[in-house]
Amino acid sequence: MTTQADIANRIPITAAMILATLMNTIDSTIANVALPHIQGSVSASQDQITWVLTSYIIATAIMTPLSGWLSQKIGRKRMFLMSIAGFTVASVACGLSTSLAEIVIFRLLQGVAGATMMPLSQTVMLDLFPPRQIPQVMALWSSAIVLGPVIGPALGGWLTENSSWRWVFFINVPLGALSFLGLFLLMSADKGGRQRPFDFLGFGGIAMFIGGLQLMLDRGPSQDWFSSTEIWTETIVMMIGLWIFVVQTLTAAQPFFHRDLAKDRNFVGSSLFSFFVGALLFAATALLPTLMQNLLGYSALQAGYASMPRGIGSFMGFMMMPFLMRRVSARLIVFTGVVISLYAVWRMMHFDLSMTMTQIVVAGLIQGLGSGLLFAPMSVLAYVTLAPHHRPEGTTVSTMLRTLGSSVGISLMQASLLREGSSAHATLAGRIDPADPLFKATLPAIMDPGTAVGLQALNSEITRQATMIAYDQVFSYMFLTTLLLFPLLLIIRPVRPSRGITIEAAHE
Repeated sequence: MTTQADIANRIPITAAMILATLMNTIDSTIANVALPHIQGSVSASQDQITWVLTSYIIATAIMTPLSGWLSQKIGRKRMFLMSIAGFTVASVACGLSTSLAEIVIFRLLQGVAGATMMPLSQTVMLDLFPPRQIPQVMALWSSAIVLGPVIGPALGGWLTENSSWRWVFFINVPLGALSFLGLFLLMSADKGGRQRPFDFLGFGGIAMFIGGLQLMLDRGPSQDWFSSTEIWTETIVMMIGLWIFVVQTLTAAQPFFHRDLAKDRNFVGSSLFSFFVGALLFAATALLPTLMQNLLGYSALQAGYASMPRGIGSFMGFMMMPFLMRRVSARLIVFTGVVISLYAVWRMMHFDLSMTMTQIVVAGLIQGLGSGLLFAPMSVLAYVTLAPHHRPEGTTVSTMLRTLGSSVGISLMQASLLREGSSAHATLAGRIDPADPLFKATLPAIMDPGTAVGLQALNSEITRQATMIAYDQVFSYMFLTTLLLFPLLLIIRPVRPSRGITIEAAHE
């Protein structure tokens, strides 16, 4: 556990853990803008190349529930060092990959190795710092969570344009080496051996549920959903896994997750909140780079730069946290963050093909500010009533739900984009009448449907317009989902500003 030496070195230890967490979260989106380049390099189809993103998320979501038990069994320092080393080596292997199969396998290994970093770093920091400093520390830690997916596209675009897509993975080497060295030299070793009996059946159930759900969502659009035997099979696996996990949790003497977690109203509400925030934040960061590159003609670098203001907004929110948490209730701050996020998504609903980069930048800045006001107070609210000995499991559950939310959000929004795009294309094409004199007079010669080349050009423009309509429709779905966050705030008990910074004091 935490020693006096750890407390004396808590600032550099925290810096090393935040660096490792930032490396992990950057990798969740850094490959987004590089996908077209990776696709050409490994000769993959559009359907296949998405596994570069989803394989990482699936592995992280499945491995995250195991991280708390492993850290208690072998020790937090050893677990952290193994995670950083494994993640860094897998990153190098991704950069050296020559086929789609190789890169997907190594992305899976990245997800497995990196799953421990976020929940474990949060648990260690909660032990290292006194209660009065928890809001500031959580704000710094949350910045790595939020800024990683924001920095990722910009950094990935710059590396892809100026070097090669392989450097979006090689960049992890210096980050991993610094964080590994800092923890190896400064963090005290603990022997471990404190774990509860391992619930293999409960873990198997949650792994089946997450894996089946993600495969169903990823494969659904290409397999025509429930008209496919594959999708039915994955759905059945998902439901069986959920049933096993629920029954085992309710009846086992030593369940995989302690039943007391479900009894804490603040923790349950905050964890569900994290699920939806993860879905909204990560879906937006996954959708916007493709919108900019495929519809507006931006380069990978331009798309990355247009995403940077989102990070500026997040930093603005984080800088306000220490001041706000001492004067305003955490629930009011979260409410304000949701309202700001809602306005940002409303602006995104009105994107069009003639817009300038300014509209994307402003919407991103506002959404970044809103998300920056969410993570730190939610971290405080989640643990203010939770017993300290439940924190390791609590951080694991919260991180798992946030990761699962991001993967579900990306998959659902991508599926909605395909469906709405096909529907809009059929509607627009059905309104075209080549015999209409007005249509002939206004149509550019290059789009003459009487020629093969003109018909192809006309279809491309219809597809472009239909895809923009689909994006706006998807953003409207995100707007409605954001509204669901308001009822969740009613579950969470309010905490006075003076008490909001005394997480441990609630149990003393």
